[in-house]
Amino acid sequence: MKAKDFDARRLDVPAFAQAGATLSAEEALGAFPRLAGESAVPDAAAPVRWQAHGETRAPLGGTPVPWMHLLADASVPLVCQRCLNPVDTPLHADRWFRFVADEDTAALEDEEAEEDVLASSREFDLHALIEDELLMELPITPRHEACPVPVRLSAADPDFDAAEDKPNPFAALEALKAKAGGGSGQPQ
Repeated sequence: MKAKDFDARRLDVPAFAQAGATLSAEEALGAFPRLAGESAVPDAAAPVRWQAHGETRAPLGGTPVPWMHLLADASVPLVCQRCLNPVDTPLHADRWFRFVADEDTAALEDEEAEEDVLASSREFDLHALIEDELLMELPITPRHEACPVPVRLSAADPDFDAAEDKPNPFAALEALKAKAGGGSGQPQ
């Protein structure tokens, strides 16, 4: 099978690996809705470039196992946590995946393996995997190296300042109680 025979949204992983095929594309950020949802700029035209290459590897004396190498790059405009303006944030994923027979085996072996272990499928959603890997690359606090606008480090609230100038309503109540009861503070 040739690369054109494979579909990234319904990938036959064993056949892809057996063929040693490669799939690659450059797609708009909007093709990855969860990743696009993180963008500070609606409808950002940032491209997402990815490439996946399949191969089989036979462990010593064992049956060949499907493997896939995934490379993905994007630059997503996120909200800078200092100045609150968009900051283009480069994301890069470079991962190897080994495929096993089922989810239980994948969960068991993934704990011990250096590579990621996934369940093999004849209708694997490579497109969703690409999006997952790029989402995991998002920084916790995106920010510019040097913000393009001065960062305001203090806040002034005119309503708060005006509230400080008003008399405390409880102080006025205390004055009324003192006037009525002689200020002893004891109930009459």
